[in-house]
Amino acid sequence: MADITKEQVLETLKTVRGPDLEHNIVELGMVSDVFISDGKVYFSITVPAERAKDLEPMRLAAERAVKQMPGVKGAMVALTADKKAGAPAARPAPPQAAPHPHSHPHAPQQPPRAAKIGVPGVGAIIAVASGKGGVGKSTTAVNLALGLLANGLRVGILDADVYGPSMPRLLKISGKPSQIDGRIIVPMENYGLKVMSMGFLVEEETAMIWRGPMVQSALLQMLREVAWGELDVLVVDMPPGTGDVQLTMAQQVPLAGAVIVSTPQDLALIDARKGLNMFRKVEVPVLGIVENMSYFIAPDTGARYDIFGHGGARKEAERIGVPFLGEVPLTMSIRETSDAGTPLVAAEPEGVVAGIYREIAAKVWAQVANTPLRAAPAIVFE
Repeated sequence: MADITKEQVLETLKTVRGPDLEHNIVELGMVSDVFISDGKVYFSITVPAERAKDLEPMRLAAERAVKQMPGVKGAMVALTADKKAGAPAARPAPPQAAPHPHSHPHAPQQPPRAAKIGVPGVGAIIAVASGKGGVGKSTTAVNLALGLLANGLRVGILDADVYGPSMPRLLKISGKPSQIDGRIIVPMENYGLKVMSMGFLVEEETAMIWRGPMVQSALLQMLREVAWGELDVLVVDMPPGTGDVQLTMAQQVPLAGAVIVSTPQDLALIDARKGLNMFRKVEVPVLGIVENMSYFIAPDTGARYDIFGHGGARKEAERIGVPFLGEVPLTMSIRETSDAGTPLVAAEPEGVVAGIYREIAAKVWAQVANTPLRAAPAIVFE
């Protein structure tokens, strides 16, 4: 049987009526780029923000139509909210100035910010982020998750790097996740962690060529349409930088806080500051900074070498007033266990470096336990 094509999917979606009940969702321009991999179809439908809940049946109809196509093994369809999609948007109200601190008590006040929707069964969500790639963020995220697990917590990890997922390799997990009722995904598991990654849904060498709205939709589906069960904490391995995924997580997910990973050298710290400033701007607590690849101990002589400098992340944490979580050395064992899919905290739980990760995990959790969840932030671009 020939492979399913994007054109065939769009032709099928023309049978799904849009919000106006006169035109289909393809004619209305509501369907995002369609991505097809291994017989599975991924796309999002952009709908008016105020009608997103009411239009869930339309999403289900589109998903059902595509799943019934010959050659389709499954479909992942999400709604993306847009105030202008599918119908004319209402004229926005003029912006109101913030009330003066000495204004009359009965003067109109700004409405409270809407609370962000959490993930059922998940107690706290922690983002692990970096300003740039190549600093060992994913390795830190997986060993932090295992450190939290070793400290007695129920832990899951979400690989939010849609373009470059690392968790299948780092945790030595292969195969495809199963689904409940064709929609809810059952997370993969290893070393006691529940894991979800786009790497489980597409082949390792597949290039993900998605625009921002599709990335956001896939991320929120992997977060909210996964049977996580009861977790004390969900660690989210963020992609590097300060782009769509970071904004989506900050705006729509009640993050308990963010852990920033950096190496000691100035170039990495410059980019780490960008990540720190982004989380502060969107009112996500920064739980602290981890200095990764802090120093190197030669395995033959025991001599210490500060290859990338030393102490830069600690000084940065002190300068901006956030906790310094710890120094993780650059060791052969971290590299070897990461490449083998046996993270160090699982492979050498009694080792010195595993102890460092457990101490970092304990510091992070101590802060999370005392951090109240926040309402959705107001994003201001200056």
